[in-house]
Amino acid sequence: MVKETVAGDRLWQWRQLARQAAIAHQVSPAEVDWLLQQGADVDPLLLKLGPPFPPEISLSRSLADLTQLWQARLRDRVPVQYLVGRVPWREFDLAVSPAVLIPRPETELLIDLANSAALQYGWPVQEVSHWADLGTGSGAIALGLASVFPLATVHAVDWSEPALAIARQNAEAAGLGDRIQFHQGSWFEPLAFLAGQLQGIVSNPPYIPTRDLTHLDPEVAVHEPHTALDGGPDGLDCIRHIVHTAPHYLKPGGLLLLEMMAGQAPAVAQLLSNTGQYATVQIHPDLAGIERFAVSVRR
Repeated sequence: MVKETVAGDRLWQWRQLARQAAIAHQVSPAEVDWLLQQGADVDPLLLKLGPPFPPEISLSRSLADLTQLWQARLRDRVPVQYLVGRVPWREFDLAVSPAVLIPRPETELLIDLANSAALQYGWPVQEVSHWADLGTGSGAIALGLASVFPLATVHAVDWSEPALAIARQNAEAAGLGDRIQFHQGSWFEPLAFLAGQLQGIVSNPPYIPTRDLTHLDPEVAVHEPHTALDGGPDGLDCIRHIVHTAPHYLKPGGLLLLEMMAGQAPAVAQLLSNTGQYATVQIHPDLAGIERFAVSVRR
């Protein structure tokens, strides 16, 4: 529902001042437009083409509210996604809160890699199957898997009940609530009944070394959930557990896809190879060329 109509020149002036403040606080000025689009439903084309703006512009959030949000962004370094409570990810408009990690664009590639692997290994996409999203958070990966495997049941696991509440909300909003089963617990613990039955396991687990957490940008270090970030002394605790446990849950020929941080690819590839349980181990880059994903097939 529209809350306010503002003069176009007034919104333009607000935008310019906000962008100047962003630069002064070492925040990307592009976030101002993101706030206007996601937080007030301003047409992106209008922002791209202006000025001049139309004489009047309807906002779904008042300019006073936007000002408060932008001040919190600059003063408290709150991520803009948390301020508006939503983030676009693939074809979804996801709800987010400080209970969940903000889904990153690079993680979208996990879904493409899963789909490519299905085609590579000749799995019928229109086949009944079971997939798991370990550490689902907002539910982004689970939704992505459900969208590309239309007959799959996706099992989304998280230890955090508040995170699962967000994930359930996102699944219902996307019309996929009947395709995703949510499980509260640690990693594989709630999935004992699926041993040997999973076609694929996908996870973006915590992978940042504990000592590095305090050196992250305040947007991450202060506001995002540490349990979704802290990967232990070497950053590989969760990855190590998943690598060693996944073969018990995967079907022969089943797929394991993992996201990791820059620099971890050699260690993760070695972990996978050392188990002797995976027939292939592939490392794939993200769009920036960083080795970001490991794809393995169970023997």
